[in-house]
Amino acid sequence: MSQHRSLKTSGSVGSKRSVLKRGERIKLMKARGQWTEGRLPTNLPKTKSE
Repeated sequence: MSQHRSLKTSGSVGSKRSVLKRGERIKLMKARGQWTEGRLPTNLPKTKSE
C-alpha cells in the first residue's frame, strides 16, 4: 500500500520550524535575559524563533 502524497515530505530536511519545544523556548529566553531562575516551565509566553 502506498503513502498518500500529502503525507510525503518534499525534501524539507533542515527547514526552519515555526514551533519551538519547551526546552528550546527556555534556552532562548535565557539568552534574551527574559528567564528568571526558580520560575516554573509552564505557561511560557510565545517566543519567535530566530
